[in-house]
Order: sequence, then C-alpha cells, then structure tokens
Amino acid sequence: MTFVTKPVARHPSLKVNELGLTRRDYEGSVSTLCAGCGHDSVSAAIVSACAELGLPPHKFLKISGIGCSSKTPNYFLGHSHGFNSVHGRMPSVATGASLANKELYCLGISGDGDSASIGLGQFAHIVRRRINMLYIVDNNGTYGLTKGQFSATNDLGSTSKRGVPNLYEPIDIVSMAMQIGATFVARSFSGDKRQLVGLIKAGLMHRGFSFIDVISPCVAFNNHGGSTKSFAHMRNMQREVVSADYVASEAEMTIDYEAGQLEDITMPDGARLRLRKVHADYDPHDRLRAINYLGERQREGEVVTGLLYVESEAKNTHDILNLVDAPLNSLDEDDLCPGVGALESINQSFR
Repeated sequence: MTFVTKPVARHPSLKVNELGLTRRDYEGSVSTLCAGCGHDSVSAAIVSACAELGLPPHKFLKISGIGCSSKTPNYFLGHSHGFNSVHGRMPSVATGASLANKELYCLGISGDGDSASIGLGQFAHIVRRRINMLYIVDNNGTYGLTKGQFSATNDLGSTSKRGVPNLYEPIDIVSMAMQIGATFVARSFSGDKRQLVGLIKAGLMHRGFSFIDVISPCVAFNNHGGSTKSFAHMRNMQREVVSADYVASEAEMTIDYEAGQLEDITMPDGARLRLRKVHADYDPHDRLRAINYLGERQREGEVVTGLLYVESEAKNTHDILNLVDAPLNSLDEDDLCPGVGALESINQSFR
C-alpha cells in the first residue's frame, strides 16, 4: 500500500484550537481512494470534529478491518495509534484495546461488507457488550474492492451498474444496533457535512457504544440511477428527524414559553439563540418507538438521518464488569497478584 505524505507548508491564517493545533494537525496521508468517494468526506468530517472538540490526536486509537472504508484511518489523525485488523474481526481487536486502555478515544471504522456480511456476528457482540467507542460504518451497498457486487445492506430491487436487480432483503444495521444495546445510534449522509460533523462530535463524547451508519456512495460502482445508495437518491430521499450537535457542559439554562411562541436567549459563549416551540412526535430516547419509526419510513422509501436514539445515563463495558479506575495496561504485578492473604479473603467470602 502506497502512502503519500501531505506537504508541510500550511496557510498562516488557519484557525487554532485550545490545544494550539490547526485542522491540518488532525489530517493523515493523501487519500488513494477514487476521486469523489464518499468515504473521503467521512474522513474530512472526523478531522473537523476532532479539531473542533480540541481532542489530543495521540489520545486516539483508530481500528479498522478490510475494505475501502478500512483504508481511511490512514487519511485522518496521523499522529494517533492505529491498527488495521482482519476482515470482519475489527470488533475483537477494538474490544481488547478498549479494555486495556480506557483513557483512549476508541474509533472504529468499518464498511457494510466488513460489518454486515463476514463480520456480522462480531458486530452484534460488540454492540451488546457496550464497548466504550465510536463505531462508524461507511455504507455504500457494494463491494468496491472486488468490482461492485451487492453487499448485505443493498436494498431489494436496487440495481447494479449493469442493471441487474438485487434479489434479497437488506440487513438494516441501524435497527439491529438499536435492538441489541447500542446507547447512541445515528445515521447520516457523507454529503451532509453539517449533520455528520455534529453527530461525530456527539458520538465521540458519549460514554457507551456509539454507532453511526453513514450512507457513503461508491462513485465507481454504485452511483447510478438504479441505486438507493447514490448521491442523487440520498439527496431526494433523506429525511432528518433530529438535528443534533455536541454541546459542552455549562451551567443549566432554563426557559418557559408557550407552544408556537418565538423566544430569543443568550448562550454562555455570547451567541444568540432564537427558539420557536413546536410539537415533535419523534423521541430519540424511546428505543422501541425509534425502531418502529425506522420501519415505517423505510416502507415509504425514505432514508431517516440524524440522531435516532440515545441513552443519556448509559453503562459501558467498564461499568458492567466493575473494572478498576486505572487503565488495565497500567497495572503492575503487585496490582494483579495481591498475594495469598487477598486470595484467602476472596475464598472466605464464598463460604
């Protein structure tokens, strides 16, 4: 695999975050994907999200499997830790790494083939174990590296570039993630930078298993008129249910005004916020209703995007297993082997 280093020169007026870093400090190598690939837009959104949050790049662990999507960690966070794993087995590596060092931001990048086909079993178990990480699937409905076969997420009736229809029902990994325990679930479109950056920021800061399914068109094999994963189809059929972004903790602000009323408030950073209260049927905190809503919209041919479900007070693997506060990789022999007295005390507790 060939890596192309970006030039060191940078514009002197680039914005600097609280760490003294610019957006360029969060980039990686030059992409070798096809020009116009949606995956590059996802990488750019990750760069923007991390730079805006002011997160230190060396505190990131990025893990991937096999496929076009799994090449993309080379293109962002060039100064972070990375591991390109085996096809469909990224969740196993992510589980071990997250348990070993809970202080790292764990970011998994996968694809619809990597997670919904050969890795479907692994995907299911990392969700239900609630590993503390952000798991992103670049979903284009096709196997781009092997010349355009349908993946398991391709919609029934969608056609290939040569006009051949898909004969099978798709696997909806968003509904699956919601059903088996993900505590933050969202879907976005690689062409919607505003929405995608906000969701990535929120997913990174969520404590628990965060999952974002990103419809990311394959310009080489799945961006034609008969595809439901194309740029044109997504622009026509995308329906945003909840507009979400990450907002850092500040002193609580409360306001009370009537339905339909317009109200202006001043935010802690001095910004002005104009609110109009409306009645909203969609509740991203109700797992069952969210799953039903997805099914209803799917029957209408719509692609629902935005924050679909979130569990505010969620437990992750570290909480479930009652692990110590220190990262496991920092424990020494005395911590791991406390001696005969400690063992005897444990044995007595079972008598």
